[in-house]
Formats: sequence, C-alpha cells, structure tokens
Amino acid sequence: MRISDVSAWTMSSPIDPPQERRFYGGVRRLLKRDAVLVRLETADGTVGFAPGGASSSAMREYFEGASHGGFVDLLESDVADAVAGADADDPTELATRIRDLGLPRLLESQAISAVDVAAHDAWGKAAGTPAYELLTGETADISTSLPLYASAGMYMEPEGYAEQAAAIRERGFGGYKYRPGLGPDEDRRTLRLLRKRVGDEMDLMVDAHTWWKIGECSYTFDEIVALLDDFGEHDPYWIEEPVEPGDHGAYTRLAERTDLPLAGGESEESSEGLIALVEDGRVDFLQGDVRHHEGFTGTMRAARHCAGRDVRFVPHNFGTNLGLVANAHLTAAAPETRLLEYPVFGDDVAGMYPFPLAEAILDTDLDLENGTLDVPEGPGLGVEVNLDVVEEYPEIEGPWTEFEYDEGVISDGE
Repeated sequence: MRISDVSAWTMSSPIDPPQERRFYGGVRRLLKRDAVLVRLETADGTVGFAPGGASSSAMREYFEGASHGGFVDLLESDVADAVAGADADDPTELATRIRDLGLPRLLESQAISAVDVAAHDAWGKAAGTPAYELLTGETADISTSLPLYASAGMYMEPEGYAEQAAAIRERGFGGYKYRPGLGPDEDRRTLRLLRKRVGDEMDLMVDAHTWWKIGECSYTFDEIVALLDDFGEHDPYWIEEPVEPGDHGAYTRLAERTDLPLAGGESEESSEGLIALVEDGRVDFLQGDVRHHEGFTGTMRAARHCAGRDVRFVPHNFGTNLGLVANAHLTAAAPETRLLEYPVFGDDVAGMYPFPLAEAILDTDLDLENGTLDVPEGPGLGVEVNLDVVEEYPEIEGPWTEFEYDEGVISDGE
C-alpha cells in the first residue's frame, strides 16, 4: 500500500449577504466558510480522503499571510514528495517524513493530520476495516453510538441565545455550546436566561475564547474570576478557553480560583501541546482534533494520556461532515471518550450561520437522530465523498471573517 499521490482542493461556501455580529468592543463580519479536501491514492488505486486544517494559522479567525490555498500548495508539492512511496499503513513513517521537511510546528501538525487521516481511510478500505478498529483492534470494547452536543450561538442578544438553545433542545440535543463576549454584565445575563429557558436537563457549555482577544476590552483575570463565581449558580458544564490558550499557567491559576470545570486544547499546535496542557495546566476537559493534532495517531496519543486521570478527552470538531465523521471514529476508539461536538449550521433559529458545503461534501447520509450519531461502519471512514463540491464551491480569496474594533481598541489580528 505505497502512496503514489496526494492532492487537495480549497473550497468556499459564501455567506450571502455577509452577517455582522456585535461583540463587546466591535463587530465580527462573517463572509464565508472555507474547507480543504485532501485525497491520497496508493499504487494499487485505493483512495483515502481527509478534511484539511483551517489553514497554516489553524484556529485563528483572522488570517495574516496564511491561506487555505497555501496549505493546499504545500500538500501537493513538498508533502506529496515526502510521503511518495511510503506505506499508507505506517503512520509513524509518514509523520517522520513530514517532520523532516522542517516546517513550522503548527503547519507541520496540520500536514501530518491530513496525510494521517487520509492514509487511515485508504488503509481501512484496503483491509475492509472501519478506521476506529484500526485504532483499537477488533477486540476492543467500542461504542459506535455517540451522544453529540450542539455547538452554535455566537454574539447575539441574550434572548437570542435562549431562543436558539430551546430550538436545539427540541432537536434532541442534550448539550448546547455558545460563544459569549457581550461584556461581563450581558454575559452574566445570557447564562441566567439560558438556564431559565432550558431548565436543568440541558448541559450548557461556555466557549469563552472572545474574553481574551478583544484588545483593550479584553476581560482581566479578576473579571473572569468574578464572572465564574456568578456562573457557578447556573451550573455550566464547562468553561472553554477562558484564558489565552498558550498560557498554561493561567489555566492553573484560574483552576485555583474556581470550582467550575475548565476546557481547552483546540488551539494547541501539536499533540505534544495537548499533553503539556494536561501536565502543565489544569483542565478538566481536553479538546484535540484529528484535523489539527497529527491526525488519528496524534490525537489518540493525547486521549490515551487522559485515560485514568481526572481529565476527560472530548474532541473539538468544527467544520464539514467529513471532519465530523473523522472525529467520530476517533471518539469511538479513544478510551473513556464518548461525547462529540456537532456544529449546527443553517439560516434558521437553531443554526449559527449557513454553511451548506458542510453537508454537501458527503454523498453518504449520516445516521444522526435525536442528538446521537451512529459512526459509519464501512471500511475506512465509511463514507463516500462528493467530489462535485470542488466545482460547486470554488475558492473565494481572502479571510473568512473580519473583526472591526471600535475606535481606540487595538486588535492583535486574531
């Protein structure tokens, strides 16, 4: 099963008309959503697919000097040359060849991720085995029926979050994650309204990454502590990225000041970074992603590191349904892991924003009902990719989102 070719495409799903979401200190403008599709072929004609990472600036909403197109060019040139002739069923060798290119750490992790996932898809197809069994072995105790939590709400009036959460609850989801950032007082009111609207039976996850990246309006550490003191009354399931991701010490200090569960990891540059967050920081939930943390191989390494510790591995997942399926195979295989993030897209009250490419990328209908996903049991990833999307969603150059800050507020560009 020697690799003969790696190819990739950038696609864009426009948000037309663009949407503007006001936050504390500015406006976020949503223009489109991008996606990268990666195809790997072996000498015998077996083909595997993978979702590509966001860009060489993974997890950054505002890209400076980086693009999906640049990542695609890298995959089709240096990376393709590096892995040519390697065995698709030898993830260690594939990662070593890519590391030998000397890429920046973040870009290296994403390149390894794309090749690793696509290789597992091809390997599973050739062996007639689902990807999750390649990760665990046939004798492992695997559950392929996964509970999902809905990931949606972004910068709206507090009443809008409550209305959205209620609509998502009606779809059968047991958890709702939202993105605050309206200012400390309105953030308090949002969680209070949410809990009142959905009751105690729905988990509420707070994705607080806006708190530390809005320039002069960023919340201070003491403001965050005070917010969490008030949040405790409403029993949030976790507080995600309440401090800058690279500052593991801040996670530790915050954990010493609050009893609320903390989550993080999606912005780490490698699987080693995920493990370091467990060792050096203090998180209750670790959020790796097969698109960004060295594919199945790297994220499984981090998930196994959590097993037996007071840290639960819950994959981050925010992109197309191909990424959802890949992270679902990881979730099924990882020890002590069952919960998975499901981004809710659409132009109705439950959707964050329209992103039709997310579903169009697959020809396979997923078994998704009442907040539960049954992992495809076919070989490899178990799904058929719709290559027509390459022409139907041509690349649109430029950033997918823009931040416009109020006068006097300095942006760090992220």
